[in-house]
Amino acid sequence: MQLDVDGFTLVPMLLSEAECNDVAQALSLAESRGVGSRRLLEENWCADLAHKVMIHAEIRRYLPADVRAVQCTFFEKSAEKNWLVPIHQDLSIPVARRVSHPALSGWSEKEGAVFVQPPDTVLRQLLAVRVHIDRCSEEDGPLRLVPASHELGRVDPGRAAILGRTQGFVVPAERGDALVMRPLVLHASSKSSGTSRRRVLHFLFGPEALPFDLAW
Repeated sequence: MQLDVDGFTLVPMLLSEAECNDVAQALSLAESRGVGSRRLLEENWCADLAHKVMIHAEIRRYLPADVRAVQCTFFEKSAEKNWLVPIHQDLSIPVARRVSHPALSGWSEKEGAVFVQPPDTVLRQLLAVRVHIDRCSEEDGPLRLVPASHELGRVDPGRAAILGRTQGFVVPAERGDALVMRPLVLHASSKSSGTSRRRVLHFLFGPEALPFDLAW
């Protein structure tokens, strides 16, 4: 797995066992306060963790100099919270406000935040880092990714489904591992078939400045 070639790679042991325990406790407290799963960067502990991820030697090499954390989303999959994700690309980004420009589309709002689909030139500058707070075996619904699909541009659903079935590559992870990926890489995940708990923090990093008068 090579990020430049495949569009994704696995960084082992980005977090230690103790750090994973601390994150798990922080997540429990955030959930008890009703913190939105897409707005965790507003939490001090999560902003600090984003910085730690960003400056990690194995992550920093893939980031430009003028980078910032722009979002952190929490995903949990277990026997009680079981779901599948069809094959797709991550095309939307969170922004401060709506802007009228023909290059922008797919405006939406989620948990009080504004999202938009920018051109591929913007998406190619972004990097997602999925930090595994729990071990994720092949029975726990890990991501299935299509190598090199980030080079295809936007893929229509029919072709995406075929590529997912014929070329998809499952990436299990140990606790503390981080899956690094480009948003345009095709990915999906099946339901968990086991009884364990799979919690993931999905960080998104992007350039400080955006075109088209957009702002983070």
